[in-house]
Amino acid sequence: MTSGQIRIVIADDHPLFRAGLRALLDSIADTEVVGEAATGEEAVEVALALAPDVVVMDINMPQLNGIDATRRIVDASKDVNVLVMTMHDDDEAVFAAIRAGARGYQLKGAAQDETLRAIRAVANGEAIFGPEIAARLQRFLADPPTTDPSAAFPQLTERELEILQLLAQRQTNAEIAATLFLSQKTVRNYVSAIFAKLQVADRAEAGLIARAAGLREHPGGET
Repeated sequence: MTSGQIRIVIADDHPLFRAGLRALLDSIADTEVVGEAATGEEAVEVALALAPDVVVMDINMPQLNGIDATRRIVDASKDVNVLVMTMHDDDEAVFAAIRAGARGYQLKGAAQDETLRAIRAVANGEAIFGPEIAARLQRFLADPPTTDPSAAFPQLTERELEILQLLAQRQTNAEIAATLFLSQKTVRNYVSAIFAKLQVADRAEAGLIARAAGLREHPGGET
């Protein structure tokens, strides 16, 4: 920080949440809200334009999810720190946020003093996680999950795993079809089946879960 105040951008698609957090931060002497964003794309633009000390980032954002927005911000500027603040407390979201470069992860509904402590810690370059998230991290380190895709997603067929792998790499249906020598209609059918089996709403969420499980490279064999 270059001044006594912590400069903050709030990135969340719910206006009431942004207003409530802004009201809290505006009432504190050492915090200043310098910008807001309602979409992931806007969060990246505002963060890079204003270079705040902290971006408070939701995960479920239109246009670009908060995980990918975090990755873009961190990749573009090492001086901007991201604190993820979300309703998601599942392992996939937590570890996806960490891999994306978030310095902190806190659940919405945390007490005001916990929120302020997290913002101040992240602004100072520290890593901080809420009590529930810290407990998840401890369990993960004690018994890390397998990175074998077939074990991570036993409900998926071999072909569905291949396609999920490509979704994790952010390929479009057309690109997947070209990679696997399939028709786009066939790919759409596979993608719909994957969404149903993983209980996700869209390809961004499916990709987030896949990347959190460590899917980056092709699982081998056919490419």
